[in-house]
Amino acid sequence: MENSKLSYLGPIPRLTPPTSRMRWLRRVPVGFLIIVALPTLISFIYFLMIASPRYVSEARFVVRAPAKEQPSNLGVALAGVGLSAQASDSFAVHEYLTSRDSLRDIGAALDLRRMYSRPGVDAFSRLPLPLSDSSFETFHKQFNGYVTVGYNSGSGISTLRVEAFTPEDAQRVNNALLQSAETLVNRLNSRSSAAAVVEARTNLEEAQARLTQAQQNLTSFRNRERFIDPARTAQAGSELIGELAIQVATLRAERAQIAADAPNSPQLPFLDSRIRAFEAQIQQEQRKIVGDADSLAPKLSVYEQLELERTLADKLLASATASLDNAQMEARRQRLYLDRIVAPNLPDEATEPARWRSILSVLASCLLAYGIGWLVWAGIRESRTDL
Repeated sequence: MENSKLSYLGPIPRLTPPTSRMRWLRRVPVGFLIIVALPTLISFIYFLMIASPRYVSEARFVVRAPAKEQPSNLGVALAGVGLSAQASDSFAVHEYLTSRDSLRDIGAALDLRRMYSRPGVDAFSRLPLPLSDSSFETFHKQFNGYVTVGYNSGSGISTLRVEAFTPEDAQRVNNALLQSAETLVNRLNSRSSAAAVVEARTNLEEAQARLTQAQQNLTSFRNRERFIDPARTAQAGSELIGELAIQVATLRAERAQIAADAPNSPQLPFLDSRIRAFEAQIQQEQRKIVGDADSLAPKLSVYEQLELERTLADKLLASATASLDNAQMEARRQRLYLDRIVAPNLPDEATEPARWRSILSVLASCLLAYGIGWLVWAGIRESRTDL
């Protein structure tokens, strides 16, 4: 039997050990490739090759009142945590800037849909986004992603950032938003002052009408009764009655003296007639003041009532005038002003999106999700092993 000779032909390809690179790839879990590597690769391709540049226009403003009251202890405490009246006014403006009303207001002056769907803008940046409708509600939600409003509680300054795909569009939209905010502040001022001032002016007009009516009633009474002032007339009548009474007393004393000295004196009848005349005059003057319906007493009562009405109307008019002045001063004191500290700039460089930061954020998020999933899976596998 001939000796067989074995020749080495080399390793069988099927049994060749994998290279170091292949071994490394096989050691990488499939879950890591799906959860971490694939999203990071997609974000790398999108942010570095596809994502359209966005320009940011920034403006700063403050909402303030012209005068400040002395704050109370509660106001100081609230201001320490950022809940001052100025902060609440600023937050009202912030809410408006991201509201549907603001979008409608600036949409009347700017073609926002054309600005944010320009040719050349990638599909994931233009509005409306893919798989979304073209309704106003959808556009409002997506548009707010390009508008950011911030507030510094220490300085009270608000910051408005607007992103767009051209520098001019970013500046125009920022300016339009600020103008609509100024219109809102003016409208709030009108509403806050209108109610109090209108009510005070109405009260003033009513007081003027009441005083005019009281004056007309008093004038009609004087023309009808032919008295300028019945009180003064009654006072003059009372003074006349007093003088006549003094004359009567004097005549009675004189007659008594003459009758005592000369009972048959011819002067006694003359004095008696004078006394009767004075007494008749006194009675007549008394009837003018009090007595029948034509006397001064009922006329004086009506006059005093009319005079009291006129006095009250006069005081009411003075009070209404003071109330109107106070309402106008309060309205001026409570007016708000939106002052632009930094006007919207015209950017000369696209600062969004932050490409590398976005890629790193995707990587970190995916690593975190993968780590949590791996820990959960390891716990489940260990529990099964124990069973």
